[in-house]
Amino acid sequence: MILREEWLTKAVHQIIPIFERKGYRVPPVKVSIGFPSSGSKGRHLGQCWSTKSSEDGLNQIFIAPHLPSAIEVLDTLVHELVHAVDDCQSGHGEKFKKIANDIGLKGPMRSAGAGEALMKDLEQISNLLGNFPHGMLKIQRVASNAGIKRPGARCSTCGYEIVMLKKYLEVGAPLCPKNHGIMVETGEWNI
Repeated sequence: MILREEWLTKAVHQIIPIFERKGYRVPPVKVSIGFPSSGSKGRHLGQCWSTKSSEDGLNQIFIAPHLPSAIEVLDTLVHELVHAVDDCQSGHGEKFKKIANDIGLKGPMRSAGAGEALMKDLEQISNLLGNFPHGMLKIQRVASNAGIKRPGARCSTCGYEIVMLKKYLEVGAPLCPKNHGIMVETGEWNI
């Protein structure tokens, strides 16, 4: 059975010609499944670390484990390889944009994904590589202070609501700015 990292490494080798056709050299990279630096919040689907960040001098690419399909993994991988070509020097700026557009990424650069022609290439690569040996990680979103309703106050006459700052809880519920009556405590005030 092939491991995820083997599949991803083979994917990189299949994607390199897409860059080469446009005159770009993809440097040696290491690719793995793992949470980007923002953690499991889902903000980032992938992340490329510069060669300066790595002891072995190679770009390190992480693809988020909650992506549901091989195509989305490949699409994210292409985006991160653009960062590797640039060695993460321009963020999502002009140099990144030029490379991304040249190889077929479309949309806002922070979330640029495969355009129609590039998507066809990625579908062919996916078919060539076969099933991605990975079970999507189902991330359960947990609110901070799960189960605790933030303290607030509501006017029983007009319905005006506010969230209370913890430092003012001991003062008590405020007056409604419209009706001037004392507002009703909502949420949990005993935090």
